[in-house]
Amino acid sequence: MLIDKLKGHTLILASKSPRRQQFLKELGLSFEVRLKPVQEIYPPGLKGAEISDFLAELKASAFEGELKPKEILITSDTVVWHNNRSLAKASDDKEAQQMLKTLSGDWHGVITSVTFKTSKTQHTVNSVTKVKLKKLTDDEIWYYVNTYKPYDKAGAYGIQEWIGLIGIEEIRGSYTNVVGLPTQLVYKTLIDMVG
Repeated sequence: MLIDKLKGHTLILASKSPRRQQFLKELGLSFEVRLKPVQEIYPPGLKGAEISDFLAELKASAFEGELKPKEILITSDTVVWHNNRSLAKASDDKEAQQMLKTLSGDWHGVITSVTFKTSKTQHTVNSVTKVKLKKLTDDEIWYYVNTYKPYDKAGAYGIQEWIGLIGIEEIRGSYTNVVGLPTQLVYKTLIDMVG
């Protein structure tokens, strides 16, 4: 069991996301949250998983030289990829509604990258889930954005919220990945690390 293998190790989650924190709790893992401000800017020309990999690694680099032996840092970033462009977090109602109109009635990719960093090693994995949204009405989009204020979410929606209940027609891949952390992949990677 991973819980037994991690005895003597300290897991550090560098994320204020309540969803990521909840997933680690549900996996039965003890961890502490350590946050560092990072400007989430990536070089132009990166696509899809290259963006989320870069940003997860950027967040990990803020801890360079600080980790003690037996500490494992986890950083993560989620990107919504649609029509060859990244949909980041919306800054206001108008931008959130526009993003949802763009995704409406079409497939998009949700990519979450996770970086695992120790005092000696660094390893990044990612998971891609394909999601199909139904054709959303303007009223549905307006109601969701105004009720749920999804400004902290890539692509301006949370699959675990109202819009996911009424709008997701099909999903191919990990559900937890779309929520913000591919738990099966995190579990497997930690097992491989502490063997």
